[in-house]
Amino acid sequence: MSNWDSRVLGGTLLVIGTSIGGALLVLPIANASSGLFNSSLFLILSWALMTFTGFLMLEVNLWLPPGSNMISMAKATLGRGGQVIAWIFYCLLLYTLLSAYTAGGADVLQNLASLVHWDLPQWQAAILFSVLLGYVVFLGIRSVDLVNRGLMAGKLGIYFLLIILIAPYFDVTRVLNGELSHITGTVMLMIVSFGFGSIIPSLRAYLDDNVRKLRIVLLLGTLVPLICYIAWDSVIMSTVPTVDLIAMNQSSHAATDLINALRDYVGSDVITSAYRIFTSVCVLTAFLSVSLSLVDFLSDGLRMPKKGKQSLLLHVIALLPPLLIVLFYPGVFLSALTYAGIICLILLALLPILMVWRGRYQLPALQGQANHYQVKGGKGSLILALIATIILLGIASQQL
Repeated sequence: MSNWDSRVLGGTLLVIGTSIGGALLVLPIANASSGLFNSSLFLILSWALMTFTGFLMLEVNLWLPPGSNMISMAKATLGRGGQVIAWIFYCLLLYTLLSAYTAGGADVLQNLASLVHWDLPQWQAAILFSVLLGYVVFLGIRSVDLVNRGLMAGKLGIYFLLIILIAPYFDVTRVLNGELSHITGTVMLMIVSFGFGSIIPSLRAYLDDNVRKLRIVLLLGTLVPLICYIAWDSVIMSTVPTVDLIAMNQSSHAATDLINALRDYVGSDVITSAYRIFTSVCVLTAFLSVSLSLVDFLSDGLRMPKKGKQSLLLHVIALLPPLLIVLFYPGVFLSALTYAGIICLILLALLPILMVWRGRYQLPALQGQANHYQVKGGKGSLILALIATIILLGIASQQL
């Protein structure tokens, strides 16, 4: 495989790994009340919005020098106020996601440890998870890419195995249930399911500003999760009774509860074992991508190069706060993902729309010449995306 193909494959898998994380594990639980048809429709709409705004973020990032992240992008287009907003919401988003994935990773490690009769306390599992994965991120994006490729190969392989094994238990009457009104409670989880935008600045550097590669990576990297989410919801919601899935919404160990439910209703040790491995890899890949994004963001915002002791400090600043949150609030997984959806909508949808509008129509001199790239659609598409984002924020405010 040529270096071109290798980088495109690696970048695509990083986008997939960022998207298919902890949210996949709990999507059938969260969507049970609204039903398969309604949730699938809103998954498609969420994909369309977040993919479009992801391309907008790429456009803005290409206006600026390599190495620029959200802080530089917001400051250049929206001024000091935009920079402050970017700081606040970017930190909130990535720290919230890392808290969720650290909690999920600790839960997974505990389950894996139980298979070998090792009584691993939750706090020890959280620390072990953060240190092991943090070291991979510390080694840099190339190491993250290589580890992520291996994990993604295993994850997608196990995913298709689970779909094949669970499909025979499909009960169509279960997926016909649901009320559209319940979608308001889960739409933020769908948004965060496509929260890949934070990794775009890192991908730009990895793919050497090649716009064609970046467009391919973003499109393929978001289409695969969309298909996987709908298929996953289909087999889980048609196998486990809706009432049981709804009950799991109140649990602080939703992923583990779903494993136990599959074991009870399917009765296959192969399926439950495969699901345990699958949940592990989902959390691993998402943690790697989000950690990498946060470190690059902090490097840009704090003006600290990722070299020597400064690199070590950046990684400590990135990974220690989520670990502390999990240690003092171990049930953070599902609630963190819900709040992350609101933050994700503001940071990865609203801000890119405003930055592009400002840069295109009020600060045209900002647009770079060598890497000029503009998302199609003009003002109309920006206005439509802005209206959709405002509506979703209105829905989200009702859930607070």
